Amino acid sequence: MKVVVQIPCLNEEETLPAVLASIPREIEGVDEIDILVIDDGSTDRTVEVARELGVTHFVRHTRNMGLARSFRDGVEYALAHGADIVVNTDGDNQYPQNRIPDLVRPILERAAEIVIADRQTATIAHFSPFKKVMQRVGSAVVNKAADTRLPDAASGFRAYSRQALYRLNVVTEFSYCMETIIQAGHKRLRIVSVPVTTNAKTRESRLFTNMFQHMRKSGSAIVRSYLMFKPTVVFALLAAFFSLLALIPAVRFLVVFLARGDNAGNVQSLIFAAIMAVAALLSMALGVISDLLRTNRVLLEEQLERLKEIQYGRAARD
Repeated sequence: MKVVVQIPCLNEEETLPAVLASIPREIEGVDEIDILVIDDGSTDRTVEVARELGVTHFVRHTRNMGLARSFRDGVEYALAHGADIVVNTDGDNQYPQNRIPDLVRPILERAAEIVIADRQTATIAHFSPFKKVMQRVGSAVVNKAADTRLPDAASGFRAYSRQALYRLNVVTEFSYCMETIIQAGHKRLRIVSVPVTTNAKTRESRLFTNMFQHMRKSGSAIVRSYLMFKPTVVFALLAAFFSLLALIPAVRFLVVFLARGDNAGNVQSLIFAAIMAVAALLSMALGVISDLLRTNRVLLEEQLERLKEIQYGRAARD
């Protein structure tokens, strides 16, 4: 049983030593633990510091590619090198690395395929009241979209089984956190949560410049992921909305006509109703098309899963 702990880094030379020092070197039930540093275009001595501290596995980007790409490239490297479990943490020492065994244990016991640390955001001192509320709202939205019950959907401190990673496909460019949960929920992967206490804050987040940018990008990722799995729900709601907008003026036109026998001056109601009816029909048509595309995507993902099993299984043997 091999565990790879991957650490996405962007200019983390100051905090990386503390992260590496606190990663357990032995875990019960695990034969081998490798540490993988993903250098996302660092301009400081992040890589040199990691080498000096004994790290031998690296994925390097010549420029900043973002957290989602770093996660995906790290996972590909880990799978190619025989990882049975991949643990993702951060280079800013936000997460308590000594809890890695607790993340790994449910997967070892076959009680889960994905384990996500619950940072208990309501207790984090440096989170503002607004940020705490937004964290709760964000997790609630993701849980609704994914049919899950996770207290901290935005946590990046996670463990994934090899089989779970075969089935997940990161397509967003912002953050993989929300997207992988929604995919895992709809693919019926077992996800559990483990409460942890985060370390003291070391720096500001580099993932976003302000909370509103984070909300916008996260919301976009959630909507995109939800559309991938339940497009008919979205377009059915749109069709129902436009149908209602068409029905109201149409009924008004009919009532006035029956009452007066003349609809002079009310033709605009009929025109508006016709436009809304066309919009409803278009929404229904788009719903049918998107559902057919979803079916095609499912078939392609099944083929991709088999290709991953072949590719990474062969790479690990070699």
